[in-house]
Amino acid sequence: MKQVICIKWGNRYGAEYVNRLYAMIERNITPPFRVYCFTDDARGIREDVTCFDLPPLGCPTPTNAPGKWRKIALWNRDLNGLSGTALFVDLDVVITRNLDPFFAFGDADDVVLARNPIKPFERLGQTSVFRFPIGRYHQLLDDFRADPQTIAGHFQFEQRYVTQRCPRPVKFWPRRWVRHFRHHCLGPWPLRYFRPARLPRDARMVIFPGKPDPADALAGRWSGVEPHVSRFEHLRRAFTGPRSGSSVLRHLKRYVMPSPWISEHWRE
Repeated sequence: MKQVICIKWGNRYGAEYVNRLYAMIERNITPPFRVYCFTDDARGIREDVTCFDLPPLGCPTPTNAPGKWRKIALWNRDLNGLSGTALFVDLDVVITRNLDPFFAFGDADDVVLARNPIKPFERLGQTSVFRFPIGRYHQLLDDFRADPQTIAGHFQFEQRYVTQRCPRPVKFWPRRWVRHFRHHCLGPWPLRYFRPARLPRDARMVIFPGKPDPADALAGRWSGVEPHVSRFEHLRRAFTGPRSGSSVLRHLKRYVMPSPWISEHWRE
């Protein structure tokens, strides 16, 4: 039984993101499989997904670091009675090819993460998609609960804490399996004014940390609800406003042409 876990809290992502994720998994996996969603609001989520309440963090959520520290609760000793290995997938991931290799890679006791391309000189994982043995490395959560503010302040991001403090050294997926939209699809910022983002041929998943989200990239915008604007209009706004970003350079880099290939995969 292949187990896939996602987590939804707050109002950034609605039930449609869970439903779309389930559909992508279903199209790209060899049964049997199950999808579990840990959430604070299960309304609108399709019946095929088994929903549980959010696992207890067991301590105050840190306020001194930008990371998604709520995800650290997935390392609980008991995760609603689930057992075995599970593949965690963020809600804003686009699945493009078969997922079976993610369950066969390495050993059952391994923690396997995507490699973070933003820090190429640091051995840093990306927890947009990772596989872990449920309950086995609960020490990660136990240690965090003992001093959450200090740990969050030191590591800043939950993925850095998992990478460096996992009792068993983490492994990384083959680079071609998991691609980062901004770094591997969008291309250098001058190039993105002349061609849309491209889907790397061997990618099994495309992750969207930060911005843009898949919906934004599909529409050709960095964020928000405004429709795509031409490259000339985007350039004009860098100097006359409104800007997307706090500086001219940041605004110039935040240009995205519509990426129609996203709709081929990111759908129910």
